[in-house]
Amino acid sequence: MKNSDLEWFKSSYSGTQGDDCVEVAVTKAVVHVRDSKDLTRPDFAVSSEGWAQFVRFATGA
Repeated sequence: MKNSDLEWFKSSYSGTQGDDCVEVAVTKAVVHVRDSKDLTRPDFAVSSEGWAQFVRFATGA
């Protein structure tokens, strides 16, 4: 799947001043992550379980 075919979204907690950090696009197989400030940089993908573990860690859950 091409990067342009993915449906990217940002957290509702992202700032409106253009200082957003990341966007994610979820597919059946993986979660794609990219820098929302520099779309020329490549995205990376992690498994759904890997992403869930990261979110739990980041939120202190």
